[in-house]
Order: sequence, then structure tokens, then C-alpha cells
Amino acid sequence: MDARSAALVRANFRTVVEAPHGPERLISAFYGHLFAEIPALRELFPSAMDMQPKRLVTAIQFVLDNLEDWDRAQRFLEQLARDHRKYGVEAAHYDIAGRALLHAFRSYNGTANWSRQLEAGWRDITILISASMAIGANSDKSQPYWEATVVGHRRVVDDLAIVRLQTDTPIPYQAGQYVPIAIPQRPKMWRYLSPAIPTNPYGEIEFHVRKVRTGWVSPAIVNETQVGDRWMIAAPLGGLHVDLSTRKDVLMIGSGTGIAPLRAQLIEMGRRGINPRVHLFMGGRYPCDLYDVENMWQLSQSNPWLTVVPVCENETNPWWHPYPPAETPFGMHRRLIGNLGAVVASFGAWTDRQIQIAGSATMIADTRRALMAVGTPMSAISSDPV
Repeated sequence: MDARSAALVRANFRTVVEAPHGPERLISAFYGHLFAEIPALRELFPSAMDMQPKRLVTAIQFVLDNLEDWDRAQRFLEQLARDHRKYGVEAAHYDIAGRALLHAFRSYNGTANWSRQLEAGWRDITILISASMAIGANSDKSQPYWEATVVGHRRVVDDLAIVRLQTDTPIPYQAGQYVPIAIPQRPKMWRYLSPAIPTNPYGEIEFHVRKVRTGWVSPAIVNETQVGDRWMIAAPLGGLHVDLSTRKDVLMIGSGTGIAPLRAQLIEMGRRGINPRVHLFMGGRYPCDLYDVENMWQLSQSNPWLTVVPVCENETNPWWHPYPPAETPFGMHRRLIGNLGAVVASFGAWTDRQIQIAGSATMIADTRRALMAVGTPMSAISSDPV
């Protein structure tokens, strides 16, 4: 695609994203056309599709941002297609999906705003997307998901639970990756969670889940999950990892349950004899958000390459979080007080480190900005989409 066409479709997509309810209107047109052409596809998706506009718009934006680095965009699309196998979507469906996406843009813009040049530009984009996803769907012959049984459910605080499962067969994920999960209380509503322990031959896997007040799935996991429930866990995604070949030390920054992928990597590193130095900054609004600091402290005691630094925005818990107490056996007087990103950046640019950030989208963005403001190169920072 030439530069002029790329600029045209990017500008057009920006009008969609910035318009009130623009993404919802676009995605409604897309699925309306798709399901009209293949009604059976509707049965593969959950009845409530409130997350779909955000996800599809995010995916299209990533593609448009990487048109000049198509290898990166293609890897993303192939992985996205492999992930969609859990719904039962097959390679043959993507040609139809590409046509539906072009129809959605044509319908959204209307006759007055739809030009021959815009038609040609979006046709090129939708063909690239559908072809890349078909390649991805055909490239993976492994099973689309595994089944697992809940063997433990522990409420750490009122809105946070640790769930331990036993999979029927071990899942081949790497420490630092995340996996899609579906629970019996919310069928077909797949959500993404990071295992908090590395894979093992016994099929054990653990998730740390915080209840999102407006969410569909996380409240059910925290409030309703019982031992014996059967979950589905789909193929692993993501690329957070420590690159041992660079011989660079590591900076890990995690908040709340976002520490899970960092935790899994650190536990795995603890099984090795030689590791780079790692500084782990664990953040939270309140001391109770540092629910796993004791375990990380104990890991650091037996692994001198690991330094754990707890950070809180507030010195004490609010009245509605009476447990755990503000002070713990770890000695919470050692924690630093302040915004996590600002605290980490106050130590310098960490230019000699490979850096991982895990947490909410807001936390990742704020921490990335704070580090780059003190001179951290963007290329040194890794995070997964949330």
C-alpha cells in the first residue's frame, strides 16, 4: 500500500474512533453482515458481546500503526487467528470476515463520505487482514483448548481470589504468557488471565483474579467459583520473557494481580543456578493490594539476585479493607510511598535493564511515560496488551 492510501485509511479510521459510539456502530455493521452471511457463526460467540468493539478496534489500530512494519502486523494477526480457534472459527471464515469488514466501513461512512480511493484503500487492508489470519488459523494444528478442574479457591481479600486448577493434560505455556479462560458460570465469555506459576508436568496452574465491579466474568470467579468447577483454557499468548542471551539485568514492575506473569517468571528463574539481577517493584493503592509480597520476599531470601521493592500510594488500608492489616510480618514499614511509575523513575532511567511492566492499561501507560520522561528507551520496555 502506498503512503497516500495509508494516510487516507488512517484518517478515516480516526474519525470512527473519535466519533460518539463510532466503534460500536462500526462493529455492529460488521457482525450484522457477517452473521447474515453465515448465521451459524453467531452460535460460536457469547450472547453479550460488549467487549467486541474495543477488541476489534484495538486490533485494526495495531494493524494500521504497523503498515510499514508488516512482519510485525502479520505476526499479530496470525496469533489473533490462532486465539480465535477457541470459538470454533476456521481459516475459511476469514475471507467472509474480510468482506464483512469492508462492508462495515462502507456502511458506516455512507455514500456521501465513501470515495473510490477510500474503497480501494480499505479493500487492500481487509484483504491483508483476512489473508494473514487465514494463514495463522492454518498454521496451528494443536488442540484449541484444554479442560481443567478447580482444586482450590481462596479469597485473599474481599475482591481478590487465588484459584488453583488441575488440567487434564499439561498446557505448554511459557512463564510470562497469558491464556484465554472460560468458566461454567459465563459460557463462551472468554477472558485473558496470566498464570501465576510456571507450567509443570502435573498440570497445575494458578490464577490471581481481582473482581472488576462492572465485569461479567471476574465477579463470578471471585464470588461463585467452587472446587470441582470445570474451566476451559485456550492456547497461550503473549511474549513477556527474560532474554538471557543479552546478559542484561532485569527491571520488573507490576501492580495488583498484574504481578502474576512476573511472579511465574521469577519462580521459574529460582529453579536455575545463575540468573541476571532482578529488581521487582510491586505496587498498589493500599497495603492490602500487596497481597503476595510475603511470597516474593521469601523467594528473594533464597535468591540473592532478586530485590523486592513494595510501593503503595497510601500508607494504610481504607476502612472497607480491614484485612490484611497495614503491617505484616514482612515489615511493611519498608515500603515506599507514592505513584508506582514515579517511584521507579526516581531511581533513574534503568537504561542497562530489560524492562517488563504488567498491570492495568492505565498503570502500564503511566509507568511507560514516567520512564521515558527520564530517558528510558522505548525499545527496552515490554508489556502485553490489556
